[in-house]
Amino acid sequence: MSTTVSKSLTKKELKKFQEMLEEKRRAVLDRARKTLSEDMTLDTNDLPDEMDLAASEYIQSFEFRLRGREKSLLTKLDSALRKIEDGRFGICDICEEPIGKKRLEARPETSLCIRCKEDQERDEREFG
Repeated sequence: MSTTVSKSLTKKELKKFQEMLEEKRRAVLDRARKTLSEDMTLDTNDLPDEMDLAASEYIQSFEFRLRGREKSLLTKLDSALRKIEDGRFGICDICEEPIGKKRLEARPETSLCIRCKEDQERDEREFG
């Protein structure tokens, strides 16, 4: 399977994708550190009424969900970096065909070719 990737991507291209992934990973970790360093606790004494409390709780909930997405992205970035190391980067997890370079440039953490990703999204819409 790794012979396909060596024909699809040069060492220089792999190095470029590795640098892109590492930069994205650093950015995610920096955002996470910033979020953790900010005070995310609510002091109800500082809130004059229930509307302010509800708004603050909504914002806090939104920030926690965002952190969940960041964690998911970090997992995908780590997986893509491992794939570079073991020669599987740029190969679709489902059909095992090469993922297009333009798709990798747009989303280097992707694990699916565009056709399989579209099929996955269609299935999600149809079956929830």
